Amino acid sequence: MSHPLDGVTVVALEQAVAAPLATRSLADLGARVIKVERMDGGDLARGYDHVVHGTGAHFVWLNRGKESLAVDLKSQSGRDAVHRLIDHADVFIQNLAPGAAERLGLGSADLRANRPELIVVDLSGYGTGGPLEHRKAYDMLIQAEAGLISITGTADTAVKTGIPTADIASGMYCAQSILAALLRRWRTGEGASIEVSMLEATVEWLGHAMYTQMHTGSQPPRMGLSHSSIAPYDAFPTSDGEVLIGVQSDSGWRALVTDVLGVPELADDPRFVTNVQRVRHRPECDALVAARTIRWSTAELDARLAAAGIPAAQVKGLAQVVDHVQLRARDRWRTVAAEHAAVEALLPPITFADVEARMGDVPALGQHTRALLLESGMDTVTANSLLARGHAFQAAEPDRSDVLST
Repeated sequence: MSHPLDGVTVVALEQAVAAPLATRSLADLGARVIKVERMDGGDLARGYDHVVHGTGAHFVWLNRGKESLAVDLKSQSGRDAVHRLIDHADVFIQNLAPGAAERLGLGSADLRANRPELIVVDLSGYGTGGPLEHRKAYDMLIQAEAGLISITGTADTAVKTGIPTADIASGMYCAQSILAALLRRWRTGEGASIEVSMLEATVEWLGHAMYTQMHTGSQPPRMGLSHSSIAPYDAFPTSDGEVLIGVQSDSGWRALVTDVLGVPELADDPRFVTNVQRVRHRPECDALVAARTIRWSTAELDARLAAAGIPAAQVKGLAQVVDHVQLRARDRWRTVAAEHAAVEALLPPITFADVEARMGDVPALGQHTRALLLESGMDTVTANSLLARGHAFQAAEPDRSDVLST
């Protein structure tokens, strides 16, 4: 069976997290992704750390299934090669600093002047226009500007999320926009010029908290593991740890106190009979639940909650997640090649019944440079000269024997 995006070519002038997440999603679906990198170290994420056999964890996560072209975009020959590759691509995406793509002749207007069918996506921190247009935009900074930090953490301490939420949100919207643009082009022949703003993507994800602010005039409080609009919804103690319980309906409350906690009289207690009342009397509600949950071990309580159909979960560390029984049972891990050694990679959450995601290799910096220069129309002599003069870089072919043998 074919992959959904077989035959689609994407050229990406990208770095860090947001745009690479978008293009990796497309690569998993079968698109060919040509990643244009700086010669002096390549994508910044390659050097964030070296924890994955000498390669950065961010880079391994975000860049499987891509081809790496390392060229000097300050040189005319390097720019020409990239332009010629874009001339035969379906999509061009970039997340450089505002204005940088235009200075390289890679702005949407220039690229689509002669190829109106091209899809061009500009991913930036704040979008075009407005007083913050040229400000630097890293994930933590966007989380702050978007108000996400203001509602994340405990009553005493505000924190950013433990993953790059602003990057991930904008990367997902970026991939979504490309899929929509491809669908329209296949239907009408039209290309697209698309902007995705990290700020706007993150504010969109605020969801109910933003609507609460707009319609009550009150800042939603930081709730830790709890929830501003639902109760009981928190971590509750057991004899050897804690379990998260999230009751989102009045029937769920009745099942919790009757079938699990053994206090059926609380089901019709006027303080707790509806969610609105439980939220209003949250301290009393939580205290009564905690006084009962501590009677059982974590495993015992988890089993009782599951048997009663009460939403609950144990708080797992990442070591437990890596070996999560559900992921193993569903066979969600695959082995892919990386620059120095094979690594395990999780299948993407989009599961087609008839074809598995294309889990390609994680490229070394400049691994495909020579082949891509030739593909761009450059002759062998010119390509070799460009490499010899240091205007392009070709990596040695990585050893893939560890993957081939698995």
